[in-house]
Amino acid sequence: MFPFVPAPSVGRIHEGAAAVRLGDSSPGGRARLDAMARHLQDVSDDDARAAGFGEYTWVVRRTALAVHSFPAYLEPLTLRTWCAGFGAAWAERRISVVGGAGGHVEAATLWVHLDGRSLRPARMPEAFLDVFGPSAAGRRVGSKAQLAPAPSDAWSSGVPWPLRFVDFDVLEHVNNAVYWAAIEQELAQRRALRAPLTAVIEHGEPIERGHQVRWCAVARVDGFDGWLVGAAGEQFAAVRVSAGV
Repeated sequence: MFPFVPAPSVGRIHEGAAAVRLGDSSPGGRARLDAMARHLQDVSDDDARAAGFGEYTWVVRRTALAVHSFPAYLEPLTLRTWCAGFGAAWAERRISVVGGAGGHVEAATLWVHLDGRSLRPARMPEAFLDVFGPSAAGRRVGSKAQLAPAPSDAWSSGVPWPLRFVDFDVLEHVNNAVYWAAIEQELAQRRALRAPLTAVIEHGEPIERGHQVRWCAVARVDGFDGWLVGAAGEQFAAVRVSAGV
């Protein structure tokens, strides 16, 4: 459903470095998924700025992670990122994360390009396509949701997911990396579900100040599905976590 296309032989590939720090780690010492999402976000932004497109406004529509092996506390990370496909007003960015002690995570993130004033989806100009297009090799990607919508009883059967001031970013909505904390909370109750695993988040309506949010999860044989939903019927995110990559 979510292919992780290999690095291209031509086109732009940006490389960055990071490390798993204290605030990135679980009590057991592995890198948390919300911390990994921040690293993905940072290297993606670094690439866009280095290429001269730092003024662009993007929001994440979907992130898929294939966790072959979790990086660990203080492990140095090498991150390589490239454009792997385009749509009308969005692009898929692939990121490969390789740790110096065996950690290995592959990611595919679908970013939607917004007009900076209206915050509506907007096509990328030719200059952007000229820089990032060659690595995509003409591959087209869609933005249609692939995960199941929330069940009708998601709000009544869910648990509160309180919002904090620190969850909000400069776009005045909950940052995409924060959503992964809901998965981490669920994984804390499912100790048998560890790497290798695949985790996917699809974002719906943005979570803004004043929203009431609940988390609902349903077990599957190989993992779980989950949803962040609102009191007024909003579907903020759908989640699927599965054993294996």
